[in-house]
Amino acid sequence: MARIVILGAGVAGHTAALHAQRTLGKKNEIIVISPNSKYNWIPSNIWVGVGKMNSEQVTFPLAPVYKRKGITFHQALAQSIFPEGDSESSDGFVQVLYTDPQRSGEVGKISYDFLVNATGPKLNFAATPGLGPDGHTVSVCTYGHATDASKAFQDSIAKMKAGQKQAFAIGVGHGTCTCEGAAFEYTFNVDHELRAAGVRDLAEITYITNEYELGDFGVGGLVFTQQGFQTTSKLWTESLFRERDIKAVLGAHVEKVEPHQVHYELVDGTKGILEFDFGMLLPPFRGVDLKAFDRSGADISDKLFAPSGFMKVDADYSGKPYEEWLASDWPKTYRNPLYPNIFAVGIAFAPPHQISKPRKSPNGTLIAPSPPRTGMPSGIMGKLATLSIGELIKNGPDAHVGSASMADMGAACVASAGSGLRAGSAASMTMYPVVPDYIQYPNTGRSGKDTFGEIGLAGHWIKLLLHYMFIYKAKARFGWFLIPE
Repeated sequence: MARIVILGAGVAGHTAALHAQRTLGKKNEIIVISPNSKYNWIPSNIWVGVGKMNSEQVTFPLAPVYKRKGITFHQALAQSIFPEGDSESSDGFVQVLYTDPQRSGEVGKISYDFLVNATGPKLNFAATPGLGPDGHTVSVCTYGHATDASKAFQDSIAKMKAGQKQAFAIGVGHGTCTCEGAAFEYTFNVDHELRAAGVRDLAEITYITNEYELGDFGVGGLVFTQQGFQTTSKLWTESLFRERDIKAVLGAHVEKVEPHQVHYELVDGTKGILEFDFGMLLPPFRGVDLKAFDRSGADISDKLFAPSGFMKVDADYSGKPYEEWLASDWPKTYRNPLYPNIFAVGIAFAPPHQISKPRKSPNGTLIAPSPPRTGMPSGIMGKLATLSIGELIKNGPDAHVGSASMADMGAACVASAGSGLRAGSAASMTMYPVVPDYIQYPNTGRSGKDTFGEIGLAGHWIKLLLHYMFIYKAKARFGWFLIPE
């Protein structure tokens, strides 16, 4: 019998756990370690952030699901990995700090045969002074943050209904942020709700982003083929901004946030201040505070993790210039090269480089969207890790394991542009592959027939349907595994 330990219960970790129980659980032990008691369907947090959903609609308790499926659950924070064991045992183990109210503050050791790191990111608000809920802006990164954002948003609407103008600054709060798509969604949901409240004429909305062009979304932009004609996500997105009268500050690194002021630097080195009454800026991500030690107790964190804190896997981390990177440099199996019984999936793995071209200002400031690794790709990686572990259990360390490179993986994204069954809208996009492959697709890096986009009411219906489908899937209801990742 093998023991499979999964760190994290987000999209990647929860998906891995459910598939592990389904395919391996009869003869093997499945353990999930997460500091959170609830699962959060994060893509719908943007609706919580404008008051269209509440936190109960985007969350559910994890423990009952795991109990029903026969998965052991530890509500705890993983602190250290000992892949070689220690002086007392040669078994690899994870040291944890329990966050469960029943055992809060207790330290424990949980051994493993296979480890899946799906911890997700640390929300690095500290990278920008004054950023975040403890500073001067709100966030939609967690359901709690989104609930607070909704309250602040409703306060702004109340002020506008009283005749007071309001300035909205929405976007990303650092030059290396990811999740530009979520900032885009929140921007247009705010616009939609202000129009619905009849106060849009008293609002000025500005989108501030590290993207060099609108429509980049951290993937270098997209080229769509529609009815025999080509267009770009840049033109498509610029049109939407003009239609909704939303301003944009592009290629920006937010240096600091003060009360009602965002201080930023642009790619060309110029600096500016964006005044705001309501600010929602997403933070940059880094790896969680997880250490690694060898059998003697020596710190080997730099061997397992990149400087960003994300775990190294089977990617090329040689540091060659961006222009020399190939699609084949991206990871395929997500196994750690030093300890191949450890996998890192979803946001937890260290990408080898940006997908969007990185740029530096004349002052040396890096302004480069980090690669998105959430949603559909995270679920695919989580399932892959489970299937690979199954092969390793069955056939030993030389077993052939599967591949799911983001350079050979498609993704679909439905970005809400306003909630409502009759008046809602969403931007629906597909791309293949996520990481451009200019050898296979010399012109655009992606397949023209598999990369397209459109915006409209039908997209909103799809996004709402996906919300309920994936909550159903995450609750492991009847036939859950038939719903694609």
